[in-house]
Amino acid sequence: MSTTPRVVIIGAGIVGTNLADELTERGWHRLTVLDQGPLPLTGGSTSHAPGLVYQTSGSKTMTEFAGYTVDKLAGLDVDGGWCFNRVGGLEIATTPERLDDLHRKQGWATSWGVSGAVIGPEECAKLHPLLEPDRILGGFHTPDDGLAKSTRAVVALARRAESRGAEFRGSTRVLGISQHGGRVTGVETDQGEVPADIVVSCAGFWGQAIGEMAGMNVPLLPMAHQYVRTDQLPELVGRNDERSEAQLPILRHQDHDLYYREHNDRLGIGSYAHRPMPARLSDLPEEDSPTEASMPSMLPFTEDDFADSWEHSRRLLPALETAKIETGFNGIFSFTPDGGPLVGESPDVAGFWIAEAVWVTHSCGVARSVAQLLVDGRSQVELHGCDAARFDEIETAADYVEETAQRNFVEIYDVKHPLQPKLSPRDLRVSPFHARQQQLGAFFLESHGWERPHWYEANAGLVKDLPMEWQPPSRDAWSAMYHSPIAAVEAWKTRTAVALYDMTSLKRLEVSGPGALSFLDELTTGKMDKSVGAVTYTLLLDEAGGVRSDLTVARLGEQLFQVGANGNLDLDYLRRQLPADDGVRVRDITGGTCCIGVWGPLARDLVQPLSRDDFSHEALKFFRCKSAHIAGIPVTAMRVSYVGELGWEIYTSAEYGQRLWDVLFAAGRDLGVVAAGRAAFNSLRLEKGYRAWGADMTTEHNPYEAGVGFAVRPQKGDFVGREAIARLDKHAVTRRLSCLTIDDGRSVVLGSEPVFLDGEPAGYVTSAAFSHTLGTPIAYAWLPAAATVGTRVHIQYFDRRVRATVAAEPLVDPEMHRIRR
Repeated sequence: MSTTPRVVIIGAGIVGTNLADELTERGWHRLTVLDQGPLPLTGGSTSHAPGLVYQTSGSKTMTEFAGYTVDKLAGLDVDGGWCFNRVGGLEIATTPERLDDLHRKQGWATSWGVSGAVIGPEECAKLHPLLEPDRILGGFHTPDDGLAKSTRAVVALARRAESRGAEFRGSTRVLGISQHGGRVTGVETDQGEVPADIVVSCAGFWGQAIGEMAGMNVPLLPMAHQYVRTDQLPELVGRNDERSEAQLPILRHQDHDLYYREHNDRLGIGSYAHRPMPARLSDLPEEDSPTEASMPSMLPFTEDDFADSWEHSRRLLPALETAKIETGFNGIFSFTPDGGPLVGESPDVAGFWIAEAVWVTHSCGVARSVAQLLVDGRSQVELHGCDAARFDEIETAADYVEETAQRNFVEIYDVKHPLQPKLSPRDLRVSPFHARQQQLGAFFLESHGWERPHWYEANAGLVKDLPMEWQPPSRDAWSAMYHSPIAAVEAWKTRTAVALYDMTSLKRLEVSGPGALSFLDELTTGKMDKSVGAVTYTLLLDEAGGVRSDLTVARLGEQLFQVGANGNLDLDYLRRQLPADDGVRVRDITGGTCCIGVWGPLARDLVQPLSRDDFSHEALKFFRCKSAHIAGIPVTAMRVSYVGELGWEIYTSAEYGQRLWDVLFAAGRDLGVVAAGRAAFNSLRLEKGYRAWGADMTTEHNPYEAGVGFAVRPQKGDFVGREAIARLDKHAVTRRLSCLTIDDGRSVVLGSEPVFLDGEPAGYVTSAAFSHTLGTPIAYAWLPAAATVGTRVHIQYFDRRVRATVAAEPLVDPEMHRIRR
């Protein structure tokens, strides 16, 4: 009797067939794949996808997904016909800004292990003879990229899955998701119900409709994208046969939102340069027997939208000057609020999973990770940027999804700075201090809908008062974007006087009930059974010992805890772990509360005169908290510091927020208080070596590698990941998150740059900033453990390498005197 679950996959496109292949390879053979279209050309996005596979992106995860897609599809064929043609990729620059971007992209490729080089115009023209070299400045060539024949790949994958026991049913319309007791039990179709223990929706742009059947909000927007084929080009005649179809590298002209690929003796052109075209499922044609020329995912071509793209193409590729557009269509595919895929299980219906908004480029990698999640409970590639639970509620609202998805379409090929915020929607979530921050000239950036000050123009006049050793150097144009020398003032005041930081946007969870203590104790690495008033820095691990998150847990009462979390993923995880007996409650209290970080050597001089409660070191020691009143306002004061200075995180309910800000700011004037933003905050936290989960460490890293092993207490008893941690030798790590100081004192890297050891790529930067306290740029990077303190390395920044040195951490106040006073 088989013990594997019954799985139904909805969607027989490139994602669904890949998942069927990955699951059956792992021994799960009770598997049915359903699609409303006929097999194998079902009429979804896979059926018309142009198949460009560029591996390199700023995301390590997405690059690894694409790399696996290349490797897997290159090993498939259908009756001798290729599924992947490794013609290479070529992205060209026609502006200096784009050429700089290609150098950054080449750095990402090096960081993530992809072969690629920036080359000159003549070399570009040798690779792609249709190019006019005088019209370009250079290009980024990636020899292992290429073309996926997705329609052929689904045939190969389906055949292999069927040979292992999977069943594929075409022309079967899904009508509903059956469930009982909070679990899926099957899929209702127009041909009867298909029983299931697990249902995975791989329905592409129909994913939102399938999600609704299970009561799951799937935040994606179907959008149309233009694609044309030219008539026969004399320059391509005789170059290719029916089997190769293409030899020229796939070409991207991102300065005008265009890409190109061969179709034998014709050229295919795709454009993102047109207006956003959202598609409503109710408006799509229903085709019982779709063909390559007619399917639900192919809307009529709108010639006017392509006119400018055609003219730009003819200027770039002289061979097109006498050519004509032979065919064209507007093909539909999915966009999300942040451009990433959607992977995960419904928070409300156990066994209902989605793998949506996945392009051909990442299809094999995503499918492998979903199969690993289902079979092993863990993906070997970390998924926080793909997890469907990563969004806060406002980010899944229909209006928000529609606006942000369309913006992502418009900006898909733009040169984007890592700090670049959304243009809109803005001011969705503001702290109670927002009006005061505006009065102080706050420069806001946005995260998950929250407006977060990065510096305050009100402090600009103090730049001239900075001591010489605190004067920041000038920056290059790229690192100067979304930055101001005012950050140096705010860091200086934090280190020498006192500053107020708005910490409201950080996720706060309330865990309560008679089972709250044991619940948190079983999930975290730290000892939770401490006295009321204790604050504990702790970790959430997965079963393999990877760092799922880091938390700050404050015990406010015998059955009441406040958890400082990293985002909605932590809330989702805690809710999924809740016991069935209702003995534990988890509540998101972020929006109803607010927090001011009051930090600096004069923090006590500011706070104590405003309160009758004792804020002395003896009365409120480091990593303790207590209820108090400040100017009559009820607060919870937590003695923690992410910037490495004396002070507290001071919490109160939102109704008192503005009053709390006002009394603190007014009382601090004689002490030189300033409002300080996240630019200074990030610099100060790196000086103290404090990790940021998601940037510096993820599930791919264990605590000892990441330098947070001090938060693990194996002796406390059982917790998630304890067995895996027990098998590790914390003194024998092979890689380490290492602190670097940059030798030239000026080059400010921003993250994801490759690091070279003895001339060879050895790691990559995770976080970086200018250390205003030390007067030099600093960074953290993953490096081999052999790179000990004093080791010289190089960081690639654009097209040059800057010297750096592995340093002992923390860089500032290693004895912790400044915090514990």
